[in-house]
Amino acid sequence: MSYIDRLLGFNSSRHRLWEENAAFAELVPTGALVLDAGAGTAPYKSLFTHAQYESADFGKVDKLYSASTYVCSLESIPVEDCRFDFILFNQVMEHLPDPKSVLAELNRVLKPAGKMIYSGPFFYEEHEQPYDFYRYTQFGLRELFSATGFSVERLDWLEGYFGTVGYQLNCMARYLPLKPQSLGGGIVGYGLAPIMVLLKIVFGGCSVLFHRLEIRAKFKGRGYPKNYLAIVSKPS
Repeated sequence: MSYIDRLLGFNSSRHRLWEENAAFAELVPTGALVLDAGAGTAPYKSLFTHAQYESADFGKVDKLYSASTYVCSLESIPVEDCRFDFILFNQVMEHLPDPKSVLAELNRVLKPAGKMIYSGPFFYEEHEQPYDFYRYTQFGLRELFSATGFSVERLDWLEGYFGTVGYQLNCMARYLPLKPQSLGGGIVGYGLAPIMVLLKIVFGGCSVLFHRLEIRAKFKGRGYPKNYLAIVSKPS
């Protein structure tokens, strides 16, 4: 990995995700049964060593997975009703062609008064193709949770606008073209190419600055989030 890739690799959203999942883990009593739905690499498993941790994933994307307790569609998890005390549902729902069916299934396997943490992107590039289907506003999330039997206890920006700006600048540093042909060619294209080199360096540095600033201050006065975060519960 090059120095610029290491520099641009800092991601304040991952920091916020860890913070929120750590806070959620503190709500979990010792011995409670936890489901990590769409666990992937199970990045938050270590936060739940005091609980009984189980995971479910369909394992079809070409990426690294941790071993899952249940290899299945999240529309049909092979467990009894009301099995779990808590559910983790992080960065998964955008990959579901039928999110309402999955939320209904998660409601089925959650105990009454059980809680679920949700996180998912609002502003993010396509990823894990072809399994990337939707982006959700806060109003769309409220509608989906309500329609599938959940009560929303908290719905918030995961990161502030500084994190969103850091991500946008990161993308510009990575993806702005450098070849004159990609800039229209001709004299103008060749003239713009060195300017693009300079801009990519500036944007990369500014990206790191804004990601660091996000860790210092979660600004929500204006702009929009990169991700939303929700804590929802199943009514007793």
